[in-house]
Amino acid sequence: MKLPITPCLWFDNQAEEAAQYYTSIFRNSRIGTVSRYGKEGFEFHGQKEGTAMTVLFEINGQPFTAMNGGPLFQFSEAISFQVFCDTQEEIDEYWTKLTAGGEEGQCGWLKDKYGLSWQIVPSVLPELMCDPARAGRVTNAFMQMKKFDIATLLKA
Repeated sequence: MKLPITPCLWFDNQAEEAAQYYTSIFRNSRIGTVSRYGKEGFEFHGQKEGTAMTVLFEINGQPFTAMNGGPLFQFSEAISFQVFCDTQEEIDEYWTKLTAGGEEGQCGWLKDKYGLSWQIVPSVLPELMCDPARAGRVTNAFMQMKKFDIATLLKA
Protein backbone atom coordinates (compact mmCIF):
# COMPACT_ATOMS: atom_id res chain seq x y z
CA MET A 1 0.00 0.00 0.00
CA LYS A 2 1.39 3.38 -1.00
CA LEU A 3 1.07 5.97 1.76
CA PRO A 4 0.57 9.68 1.04
CA ILE A 5 3.19 12.26 1.91
CA THR A 6 2.50 13.24 5.51
CA PRO A 7 3.87 16.41 7.11
CA CYS A 8 5.41 15.68 10.51
CA LEU A 9 5.22 18.64 12.88
CA TRP A 10 7.85 18.69 15.65
CA PHE A 11 6.66 20.15 18.94
CA ASP A 12 8.44 20.47 22.28
CA ASN A 13 5.63 18.87 24.31
CA GLN A 14 2.39 20.28 22.81
CA ALA A 15 1.70 17.72 20.03
CA GLU A 16 -1.58 16.41 21.45
CA GLU A 17 -2.80 19.89 22.38
CA ALA A 18 -1.89 21.20 18.90
CA ALA A 19 -3.65 18.32 17.10
CA GLN A 20 -6.80 19.01 19.14
CA TYR A 21 -6.49 22.71 18.34
CA TYR A 22 -6.11 22.21 14.57
CA THR A 23 -8.93 19.67 14.35
CA SER A 24 -11.21 22.08 16.22
CA ILE A 25 -10.56 24.81 13.63
CA PHE A 26 -10.94 22.89 10.39
CA ARG A 27 -14.14 21.08 9.43
CA ASN A 28 -13.81 17.48 8.25
CA SER A 29 -10.90 16.83 10.60
CA ARG A 30 -10.18 14.12 13.11
CA ILE A 31 -7.59 12.78 15.50
CA GLY A 32 -6.44 9.24 14.81
CA THR A 33 -4.05 7.24 16.91
CA VAL A 34 -1.88 8.56 19.73
CA SER A 35 1.29 6.77 20.79
CA ARG A 36 2.72 7.59 24.20
CA TYR A 37 6.16 7.64 25.80
CA GLY A 38 6.89 4.98 28.39
CA LYS A 39 9.63 4.80 31.00
CA GLU A 40 12.01 3.31 28.46
CA GLY A 41 14.41 5.73 26.79
CA PHE A 42 13.76 8.64 29.16
CA GLU A 43 17.49 9.41 29.20
CA PHE A 44 17.22 10.09 25.46
CA HIS A 45 13.79 11.68 24.96
CA GLY A 46 13.29 13.37 28.35
CA GLN A 47 9.50 13.17 28.06
CA LYS A 48 7.31 12.32 31.04
CA GLU A 49 5.80 8.82 30.93
CA GLY A 50 2.33 8.94 29.34
CA THR A 51 3.09 12.06 27.29
CA ALA A 52 2.05 11.76 23.66
CA MET A 53 4.95 10.73 21.43
CA THR A 54 3.07 11.05 18.14
CA VAL A 55 -0.46 12.07 17.27
CA LEU A 56 -1.86 11.15 13.87
CA PHE A 57 -4.57 13.52 12.67
CA GLU A 58 -6.27 14.64 9.47
CA ILE A 59 -7.45 17.97 8.14
CA ASN A 60 -9.78 17.62 5.14
CA GLY A 61 -8.32 14.19 4.38
CA GLN A 62 -4.68 15.41 4.54
CA PRO A 63 -2.78 13.30 7.08
CA PHE A 64 -0.44 14.95 9.57
CA THR A 65 1.75 13.66 12.37
CA ALA A 66 2.39 15.80 15.44
CA MET A 67 5.43 14.67 17.43
CA ASN A 68 6.74 15.66 20.84
CA GLY A 69 10.47 15.75 20.26
CA GLY A 70 11.63 18.33 22.77
CA PRO A 71 12.83 21.92 22.32
CA LEU A 72 15.64 21.19 19.84
CA PHE A 73 13.82 22.42 16.71
CA GLN A 74 11.41 25.30 16.09
CA PHE A 75 9.08 26.14 13.19
CA SER A 76 10.11 28.79 10.65
CA GLU A 77 8.45 30.59 7.75
CA ALA A 78 10.38 28.35 5.37
CA ILE A 79 7.39 25.98 5.62
CA SER A 80 3.78 27.14 5.66
CA PHE A 81 0.37 25.65 4.98
CA GLN A 82 -1.93 27.34 2.48
CA VAL A 83 -5.65 27.42 3.19
CA PHE A 84 -7.65 28.43 0.10
CA CYS A 85 -10.94 30.13 0.94
CA ASP A 86 -13.92 30.79 -1.33
CA THR A 87 -15.48 33.56 0.77
CA GLN A 88 -14.44 36.49 2.92
CA GLU A 89 -16.25 34.84 5.82
CA GLU A 90 -13.95 31.80 5.54
CA ILE A 91 -10.88 34.04 5.42
CA ASP A 92 -12.09 35.98 8.47
CA GLU A 93 -12.87 32.79 10.41
CA TYR A 94 -9.53 31.06 9.78
CA TRP A 95 -7.61 34.30 10.30
CA THR A 96 -9.27 34.96 13.65
CA LYS A 97 -8.87 31.41 14.93
CA LEU A 98 -5.29 30.87 13.76
CA THR A 99 -3.95 34.27 14.89
CA ALA A 100 -5.41 33.82 18.42
CA GLY A 101 -2.29 33.74 20.57
CA GLY A 102 -0.13 34.00 17.44
CA GLU A 103 0.76 36.89 15.17
CA GLU A 104 -0.40 38.48 11.94
CA GLY A 105 1.95 38.72 9.00
CA GLN A 106 1.76 40.39 5.59
CA CYS A 107 -0.03 39.22 2.44
CA GLY A 108 -2.22 36.60 4.12
CA TRP A 109 0.58 35.06 6.21
CA LEU A 110 0.26 34.42 9.93
CA LYS A 111 1.83 32.40 12.70
CA ASP A 112 -0.37 30.44 15.07
CA LYS A 113 0.23 30.15 18.81
CA TYR A 114 2.68 27.28 18.22
CA GLY A 115 4.76 29.29 15.73
CA LEU A 116 3.52 27.36 12.66
CA SER A 117 3.08 29.55 9.56
CA TRP A 118 -0.13 29.58 7.54
CA GLN A 119 -1.28 31.42 4.43
CA ILE A 120 -4.99 32.23 4.32
CA VAL A 121 -5.58 32.79 0.62
CA PRO A 122 -8.62 33.64 -1.50
CA SER A 123 -9.31 30.80 -3.96
CA VAL A 124 -9.63 33.38 -6.73
CA LEU A 125 -6.09 34.73 -6.25
CA PRO A 126 -4.26 32.33 -8.63
CA GLU A 127 -6.74 33.21 -11.39
CA LEU A 128 -6.26 36.94 -10.78
CA MET A 129 -2.47 36.55 -10.82
CA CYS A 130 -2.58 34.74 -14.18
CA ASP A 131 -4.38 37.67 -15.84
CA PRO A 132 -1.56 39.90 -17.20
CA ALA A 133 -3.90 42.90 -17.31
CA ARG A 134 -4.70 42.62 -13.58
CA ALA A 135 -1.73 40.89 -11.95
CA GLY A 136 0.23 44.08 -11.24
CA ARG A 137 -2.75 45.89 -9.70
CA VAL A 138 -3.69 42.82 -7.65
CA THR A 139 -0.12 42.46 -6.40
CA ASN A 140 -0.03 46.14 -5.45
CA ALA A 141 -3.31 45.73 -3.57
CA PHE A 142 -2.36 42.62 -1.58
CA MET A 143 1.13 43.88 -0.72
CA GLN A 144 -0.62 46.47 1.46
CA MET A 145 -2.75 43.87 3.28
CA LYS A 146 -2.26 41.66 6.26
CA LYS A 147 -5.48 39.63 6.02
CA PHE A 148 -6.70 39.33 2.42
CA ASP A 149 -9.79 41.28 1.40
CA ILE A 150 -11.42 39.57 -1.58
CA ALA A 151 -13.55 42.58 -2.60
CA THR A 152 -10.48 44.83 -2.79
CA LEU A 153 -8.59 42.27 -4.87
CA LEU A 154 -11.50 41.91 -7.31
CA LYS A 155 -11.69 45.70 -7.73
CA ALA A 156 -7.96 45.96 -8.49
